[in-house]
Amino acid sequence: MATMRIRNIDEALRSRLRMQAARHGRSMEEEAHHILRIALNTGPDTSRSLVDEIRALVEPFGGVHLEMPAREPVREPPDFDR
Repeated sequence: MATMRIRNIDEALRSRLRMQAARHGRSMEEEAHHILRIALNTGPDTSRSLVDEIRALVEPFGGVHLEMPAREPVREPPDFDR
């Protein structure tokens, strides 16, 4: 596997990479690999749909069951000719 060094990264960008890596539970190097994989669309696809992302966030708390409200009859449209 090849090695690559990136020089002269401004501190703000480095800090953002460090914070994003921490949020994802990765090292900065692993986060950079992930970003490059996504940007170049190579390697295994680890992206999930929005539904899967939300489900993964909610499931540890036992899930959420939403009651569907009863449907009501459609109102008559307003008459603007009066």
